[in-house]
Amino acid sequence: MEPKNLPASIPPPPPLAAAAAAACSPTRSASISAVSSPPETHPLSPSPSSSSDPDQDLDLDADPDTFDDADADVEGDAEMDVDVDGDGDADLDLDPSKEKSLSSLTPTPASLLQPTKKPKKKNSKNNNVWTKPTSRKGKKKSKSALGQSAPASTAPEDNVLMTPVPRMPDRTDDSPDVIICLSRVSKSERIELSEDRLTAGCTKGYRMVRATRGVMQGAWYFEIKVKHLGATGHTRLGWSTDKGDLQAPVGFDSYSYGFRDIDGSKIHKALREKYAKEGYKEGDVIGFYINLPEGEKYAPKKPYLVCLKGQRYFYPVDGKEEAPQIVPGSEILFFKNGICQGVAFTELFGGRYYPAASVYTLPNEPNCEVTFNFGPDFEFFPEDFGGRPIPRPMVEVEYHGHDYIEKPVENGASEKAS
Repeated sequence: MEPKNLPASIPPPPPLAAAAAAACSPTRSASISAVSSPPETHPLSPSPSSSSDPDQDLDLDADPDTFDDADADVEGDAEMDVDVDGDGDADLDLDPSKEKSLSSLTPTPASLLQPTKKPKKKNSKNNNVWTKPTSRKGKKKSKSALGQSAPASTAPEDNVLMTPVPRMPDRTDDSPDVIICLSRVSKSERIELSEDRLTAGCTKGYRMVRATRGVMQGAWYFEIKVKHLGATGHTRLGWSTDKGDLQAPVGFDSYSYGFRDIDGSKIHKALREKYAKEGYKEGDVIGFYINLPEGEKYAPKKPYLVCLKGQRYFYPVDGKEEAPQIVPGSEILFFKNGICQGVAFTELFGGRYYPAASVYTLPNEPNCEVTFNFGPDFEFFPEDFGGRPIPRPMVEVEYHGHDYIEKPVENGASEKAS
């Protein structure tokens, strides 16, 4: 027989209290441990001091947010529901879309992260196709025979002065079987020579031509006749060493000394100075006297001729070019139709001096021409040289070859002139 009325002193439990009681039941604890293994829990047992009333085992007024950690979300992503169907098991929200992989929850060490490489930009500034690109930012360290780096305190090597040979001497230009004449090599390309190689002409501005033989010592003499000047022709005549610039007039640099037809001035190192009372003109014969007492003592040593990477070079015997030395008592005099015009230059540097001439005229004009006379039959040989040594004619200068020494190259062969 069922009771019809419940006692008024025992009210029915509220729904919240019933949910709390179900969450704290032993069945609830077993279901949680099956999902995750929390620390060992024990079923709730009534405290000795608690009341025997089963409705008073839990604090019905307790805040539902103050449950134990076992009642909280174990994985942090799966929500926990209370038993609403009355079977004693907790209903878990195991939505697969809310699950996360273990790797996403494990922090990745910073050392394992590989930085992304930026693509290299092409250097658009250097578009020179003739240069070889290189990635070296410094010079490669030199190593010794033992594989060790050379010490930084290594003494630098002495530099050797090497002068490129502008034009290789031609052995057929002069030989012991012929006499002195104008050189086919020691001249500008603009200079035109006659068949006997004694007359020179040009129409392309000042250019130089030298004789095949020169002198280093003693007193010597030769003549030049101004064959044709025309309305615009001019000449500069004199002496030059083998270092004189062939594309410039006589007296342009320190290696030549010239006599100018305009106003009769003398010129050296491109500096004009007053010399004769007047200049010379077409048809005049100019005489050239030089005296080099013991000049061979002050002449520079012959350089070596070597071939390096297909280019011919001169370099001094001692590796460094020696300073030029002045020949004591040396001088140059010019004569006009047998009359001395005075001393033009003194204290000449030691070296080999060649008869030289430079001619000039405007384009579309006939060649300005001069003719050399090396003797012995001169047209105006001076009778008096003022107590100076009587000169010898340049025709008596013996063949001396070229003023250089053929040096063997690395492959053991000597550099021969063609």
